[in-house]
Amino acid sequence: MQLLTSIAPLAPEADVWFLDIWGVLHNGHKPFAGAVDACQAFRQGGGHVVLVSNSPRPRPGVVKQLDDIGVARDAYDDVITSGDVSRALIGQAAGTPLLHIGPKRDLPLFDGLDATFADVSVAGVAVCSGLYDDETETPADYAALLTALLARDVPMICANPDIKAERGGKLIYCAGAIAEAYEKLGGEVQYAGKPHAPIYTSALAIAGRLTGGDVAQSRVLAIGDGVATDIRGASAAGIRSVFVASGVHVARGVSVTDAADALFASESMKPIGLMTALVW
Repeated sequence: MQLLTSIAPLAPEADVWFLDIWGVLHNGHKPFAGAVDACQAFRQGGGHVVLVSNSPRPRPGVVKQLDDIGVARDAYDDVITSGDVSRALIGQAAGTPLLHIGPKRDLPLFDGLDATFADVSVAGVAVCSGLYDDETETPADYAALLTALLARDVPMICANPDIKAERGGKLIYCAGAIAEAYEKLGGEVQYAGKPHAPIYTSALAIAGRLTGGDVAQSRVLAIGDGVATDIRGASAAGIRSVFVASGVHVARGVSVTDAADALFASESMKPIGLMTALVW
Protein backbone atom coordinates (compact mmCIF):
# COMPACT_ATOMS: atom_id res chain seq x y z
CA MET A 1 0.00 0.00 0.00
CA GLN A 2 1.79 3.06 -1.30
CA LEU A 3 1.50 6.41 0.45
CA LEU A 4 0.42 8.87 -2.24
CA THR A 5 0.93 12.62 -2.22
CA SER A 6 -1.32 13.08 -5.27
CA ILE A 7 -4.24 11.19 -6.80
CA ALA A 8 -3.33 12.48 -10.28
CA PRO A 9 -1.14 9.50 -11.31
CA LEU A 10 -4.10 7.17 -10.78
CA ALA A 11 -6.54 9.31 -12.78
CA PRO A 12 -5.82 7.76 -16.21
CA GLU A 13 -6.59 4.31 -14.79
CA ALA A 14 -10.23 5.14 -13.98
CA ASP A 15 -13.26 6.48 -15.80
CA VAL A 16 -15.31 6.92 -12.63
CA TRP A 17 -14.61 7.67 -8.98
CA PHE A 18 -16.95 6.40 -6.29
CA LEU A 19 -16.21 9.07 -3.71
CA ASP A 20 -17.18 9.02 -0.06
CA ILE A 21 -18.43 12.39 1.15
CA TRP A 22 -18.04 12.89 4.89
CA GLY A 23 -14.37 12.73 5.87
CA VAL A 24 -13.13 12.91 2.27
CA LEU A 25 -14.98 15.81 0.61
CA HIS A 26 -15.95 17.75 3.74
CA ASN A 27 -15.85 17.49 7.54
CA GLY A 28 -19.50 18.25 8.21
CA HIS A 29 -18.87 21.98 8.42
CA LYS A 30 -16.71 22.97 5.47
CA PRO A 31 -15.29 21.46 2.26
CA PHE A 32 -11.75 20.16 1.97
CA ALA A 33 -10.44 22.49 -0.75
CA GLY A 34 -7.88 19.99 -2.01
CA ALA A 35 -10.52 17.29 -2.44
CA VAL A 36 -12.84 19.64 -4.33
CA ASP A 37 -9.94 20.67 -6.59
CA ALA A 38 -9.07 17.00 -7.23
CA CYS A 39 -12.63 16.16 -8.23
CA GLN A 40 -12.83 19.16 -10.52
CA ALA A 41 -9.51 18.25 -12.16
CA PHE A 42 -10.60 14.63 -12.67
CA ARG A 43 -13.85 15.73 -14.28
CA GLN A 44 -12.11 18.30 -16.48
CA GLY A 45 -9.96 15.44 -17.77
CA GLY A 46 -13.05 13.49 -18.80
CA GLY A 47 -13.67 11.48 -15.63
CA HIS A 48 -16.92 11.22 -13.69
CA VAL A 49 -17.43 11.51 -9.93
CA VAL A 50 -20.29 9.66 -8.25
CA LEU A 51 -20.67 10.50 -4.58
CA VAL A 52 -21.51 7.26 -2.75
CA SER A 53 -22.57 8.09 0.77
CA ASN A 54 -23.89 6.32 3.83
CA SER A 55 -25.97 9.38 4.62
CA PRO A 56 -29.50 8.41 5.66
CA ARG A 57 -30.79 11.39 3.70
CA PRO A 58 -31.98 10.78 0.13
CA ARG A 59 -30.11 12.48 -2.71
CA PRO A 60 -31.91 15.89 -2.70
CA GLY A 61 -31.14 16.46 0.98
CA VAL A 62 -27.47 15.58 0.53
CA VAL A 63 -27.13 17.87 -2.49
CA LYS A 64 -28.66 20.70 -0.44
CA GLN A 65 -26.27 19.99 2.42
CA LEU A 66 -23.32 20.08 0.01
CA ASP A 67 -24.58 23.42 -1.34
CA ASP A 68 -24.96 24.79 2.19
CA ILE A 69 -21.47 23.67 3.20
CA GLY A 70 -20.00 25.17 0.05
CA VAL A 71 -19.06 22.14 -2.07
CA ALA A 72 -19.06 23.28 -5.71
CA ARG A 73 -21.59 21.53 -7.95
CA ASP A 74 -18.91 20.98 -10.62
CA ALA A 75 -16.97 18.73 -8.23
CA TYR A 76 -19.34 15.81 -8.86
CA ASP A 77 -21.77 14.35 -11.38
CA ASP A 78 -24.32 12.54 -9.23
CA VAL A 79 -25.08 11.17 -5.77
CA ILE A 80 -26.37 7.87 -4.40
CA THR A 81 -26.99 7.49 -0.67
CA SER A 82 -27.79 4.86 1.86
CA GLY A 83 -31.01 6.78 2.37
CA ASP A 84 -31.99 6.22 -1.26
CA VAL A 85 -31.46 2.47 -0.86
CA SER A 86 -33.18 2.45 2.55
CA ARG A 87 -36.36 3.82 1.03
CA ALA A 88 -36.77 0.60 -0.95
CA LEU A 89 -36.49 -1.44 2.25
CA ILE A 90 -38.91 0.85 4.08
CA GLY A 91 -41.33 0.53 1.17
CA GLN A 92 -41.39 -3.22 1.68
CA ALA A 93 -42.73 -2.58 5.19
CA ALA A 94 -45.64 -0.44 3.94
CA GLY A 95 -48.53 -0.45 6.38
CA THR A 96 -46.37 -1.59 9.30
CA PRO A 97 -46.07 0.89 12.19
CA LEU A 98 -42.51 2.28 12.24
CA LEU A 99 -40.30 3.48 15.06
CA HIS A 100 -37.87 6.09 13.78
CA ILE A 101 -34.61 6.20 15.73
CA GLY A 102 -32.76 9.32 14.69
CA PRO A 103 -32.92 13.11 14.47
CA LYS A 104 -35.84 14.96 12.93
CA ARG A 105 -33.58 16.28 10.17
CA ASP A 106 -33.65 12.74 8.70
CA LEU A 107 -37.45 12.65 8.28
CA PRO A 108 -37.21 13.31 4.49
CA LEU A 109 -36.15 9.66 4.37
CA PHE A 110 -39.86 8.82 4.64
CA ASP A 111 -41.27 11.43 2.23
CA GLY A 112 -43.83 9.92 -0.13
CA LEU A 113 -43.77 6.53 1.56
CA ASP A 114 -46.66 4.84 3.35
CA ALA A 115 -45.10 5.46 6.76
CA THR A 116 -47.06 5.41 10.01
CA PHE A 117 -44.98 6.15 13.10
CA ALA A 118 -45.39 4.45 16.45
CA ASP A 119 -43.56 4.09 19.74
CA VAL A 120 -41.50 1.11 20.85
CA SER A 121 -44.49 -0.68 22.39
CA VAL A 122 -46.36 -1.17 19.09
CA ALA A 123 -43.87 -0.57 16.24
CA GLY A 124 -43.41 -3.49 13.85
CA VAL A 125 -40.18 -2.20 12.31
CA ALA A 126 -37.48 0.14 13.63
CA VAL A 127 -35.71 2.43 11.15
CA CYS A 128 -32.45 3.80 12.54
CA SER A 129 -30.97 6.81 10.75
CA GLY A 130 -28.76 7.92 13.63
CA LEU A 131 -28.87 8.98 17.25
CA TYR A 132 -31.49 11.43 18.45
CA ASP A 133 -28.69 13.70 19.66
CA ASP A 134 -25.33 12.62 18.24
CA GLU A 135 -23.53 15.49 19.95
CA THR A 136 -24.11 14.11 23.45
CA GLU A 137 -25.42 10.53 23.21
CA THR A 138 -23.64 7.19 22.82
CA PRO A 139 -25.01 3.71 22.01
CA ALA A 140 -25.13 3.00 25.75
CA ASP A 141 -28.00 5.48 26.03
CA TYR A 142 -30.09 3.17 23.82
CA ALA A 143 -29.77 0.00 25.90
CA ALA A 144 -33.31 0.13 27.29
CA LEU A 145 -34.85 0.95 23.92
CA LEU A 146 -33.02 -1.86 22.14
CA THR A 147 -33.93 -4.33 24.88
CA ALA A 148 -37.59 -3.40 24.46
CA LEU A 149 -37.37 -3.89 20.69
CA LEU A 150 -35.67 -7.25 21.12
CA ALA A 151 -38.35 -8.44 23.53
CA ARG A 152 -40.86 -8.09 20.68
CA ASP A 153 -38.48 -9.37 17.95
CA VAL A 154 -38.76 -6.11 16.03
CA PRO A 155 -36.48 -6.03 12.95
CA MET A 156 -34.36 -2.95 12.30
CA ILE A 157 -33.46 -1.18 9.05
CA CYS A 158 -30.16 0.66 9.38
CA ALA A 159 -30.11 3.68 7.06
CA ASN A 160 -26.44 4.51 7.73
CA PRO A 161 -24.03 1.61 8.41
CA ASP A 162 -21.23 3.96 9.53
CA ILE A 163 -20.20 3.42 13.16
CA LYS A 164 -18.59 6.85 13.61
CA ALA A 165 -17.98 9.96 11.55
CA GLU A 166 -15.79 13.00 12.05
CA ARG A 167 -17.70 16.27 12.33
CA GLY A 168 -15.56 19.38 12.59
CA GLY A 169 -12.72 17.43 14.18
CA LYS A 170 -15.00 15.62 16.65
CA LEU A 171 -15.98 11.95 16.35
CA ILE A 172 -19.71 11.26 16.62
CA TYR A 173 -21.64 8.00 16.63
CA CYS A 174 -23.80 7.06 13.63
CA ALA A 175 -26.71 4.67 13.05
CA GLY A 176 -24.34 1.76 12.46
CA ALA A 177 -23.30 1.90 16.10
CA ILE A 178 -26.91 1.47 17.23
CA ALA A 179 -27.47 -1.34 14.72
CA GLU A 180 -24.28 -3.07 15.85
CA ALA A 181 -25.44 -2.90 19.48
CA TYR A 182 -28.81 -4.36 18.48
CA GLU A 183 -27.19 -7.22 16.60
CA LYS A 184 -25.00 -8.02 19.61
CA LEU A 185 -28.19 -8.39 21.64
CA GLY A 186 -29.54 -10.80 19.03
CA GLY A 187 -31.67 -8.38 17.03
CA GLU A 188 -32.25 -8.64 13.26
CA VAL A 189 -30.81 -5.80 11.16
CA GLN A 190 -31.00 -5.00 7.44
CA TYR A 191 -28.31 -2.64 6.14
CA ALA A 192 -28.78 -0.39 3.13
CA GLY A 193 -25.46 1.31 2.45
CA LYS A 194 -21.74 0.53 2.19
CA PRO A 195 -20.30 -2.11 2.37
CA HIS A 196 -23.40 -3.94 1.16
CA ALA A 197 -24.03 -4.73 -2.50
CA PRO A 198 -27.24 -2.77 -3.31
CA ILE A 199 -25.64 0.67 -3.12
CA TYR A 200 -22.79 -0.43 -5.45
CA THR A 201 -25.30 -1.84 -7.94
CA SER A 202 -27.05 1.54 -7.94
CA ALA A 203 -23.75 3.43 -8.21
CA LEU A 204 -22.62 1.32 -11.18
CA ALA A 205 -25.95 1.97 -12.90
CA ILE A 206 -25.39 5.72 -12.45
CA ALA A 207 -21.83 5.35 -13.76
CA GLY A 208 -23.12 3.56 -16.85
CA ARG A 209 -25.62 6.32 -17.49
CA LEU A 210 -22.88 8.96 -17.20
CA THR A 211 -20.48 7.19 -19.54
CA GLY A 212 -23.08 5.98 -21.99
CA GLY A 213 -22.46 2.29 -21.45
CA ASP A 214 -21.62 -0.39 -18.92
CA VAL A 215 -18.61 0.48 -16.77
CA ALA A 216 -16.19 -2.29 -15.85
CA GLN A 217 -15.31 -2.46 -12.17
CA SER A 218 -11.65 -2.27 -13.23
CA ARG A 219 -12.28 1.28 -14.48
CA VAL A 220 -13.78 2.45 -11.18
CA LEU A 221 -11.77 3.76 -8.24
CA ALA A 222 -13.39 4.03 -4.81
CA ILE A 223 -11.99 6.69 -2.48
CA GLY A 224 -13.01 6.70 1.16
CA ASP A 225 -12.01 6.89 4.81
CA GLY A 226 -14.00 3.95 6.18
CA VAL A 227 -12.28 0.58 6.47
CA ALA A 228 -15.42 -1.50 7.09
CA THR A 229 -17.56 0.53 4.68
CA ASP A 230 -15.67 2.21 1.82
CA ILE A 231 -12.71 -0.15 1.50
CA ARG A 232 -14.39 -3.44 2.39
CA GLY A 233 -17.42 -2.58 0.27
CA ALA A 234 -15.29 -1.72 -2.75
CA SER A 235 -13.37 -4.96 -2.31
CA ALA A 236 -16.57 -7.02 -2.24
CA ALA A 237 -17.75 -5.25 -5.40
CA GLY A 238 -14.46 -5.96 -7.19
CA ILE A 239 -13.42 -2.31 -7.20
CA ARG A 240 -9.98 -0.90 -6.40
CA SER A 241 -9.78 1.66 -3.63
CA VAL A 242 -7.71 4.42 -2.07
CA PHE A 243 -7.86 4.93 1.70
CA VAL A 244 -7.97 8.50 3.01
CA ALA A 245 -6.75 8.63 6.61
CA SER A 246 -9.31 10.69 8.50
CA GLY A 247 -9.66 10.85 12.26
CA VAL A 248 -12.16 8.00 12.17
CA HIS A 249 -9.33 5.45 12.07
CA VAL A 250 -6.02 7.31 12.31
CA ALA A 251 -5.20 9.54 15.25
CA ARG A 252 -3.34 12.76 14.60
CA GLY A 253 0.42 12.31 14.72
CA VAL A 254 0.27 8.57 13.94
CA SER A 255 2.05 7.28 10.81
CA VAL A 256 -0.52 6.57 8.12
CA THR A 257 1.44 3.60 6.78
CA ASP A 258 1.83 2.07 10.26
CA ALA A 259 -1.86 2.58 10.99
CA ALA A 260 -2.85 1.11 7.63
CA ASP A 261 -0.69 -1.98 8.17
CA ALA A 262 -2.68 -2.67 11.34
CA LEU A 263 -6.07 -1.68 9.93
CA PHE A 264 -5.79 -3.87 6.84
CA ALA A 265 -3.85 -6.78 8.29
CA SER A 266 -6.83 -9.12 8.08
CA GLU A 267 -8.45 -7.69 4.92
CA SER A 268 -8.42 -9.94 1.85
CA MET A 269 -8.16 -7.00 -0.55
CA LYS A 270 -6.21 -3.93 0.49
CA PRO A 271 -6.43 -0.41 -0.94
CA ILE A 272 -3.95 0.30 -3.72
CA GLY A 273 -2.98 3.61 -2.15
CA LEU A 274 -3.04 5.62 1.06
CA MET A 275 -3.50 9.37 1.41
CA THR A 276 -3.59 11.76 4.34
CA ALA A 277 -6.09 13.83 2.30
CA LEU A 278 -7.47 13.71 -1.22
CA VAL A 279 -5.44 16.12 -3.34
CA TRP A 280 -4.54 16.49 -7.00
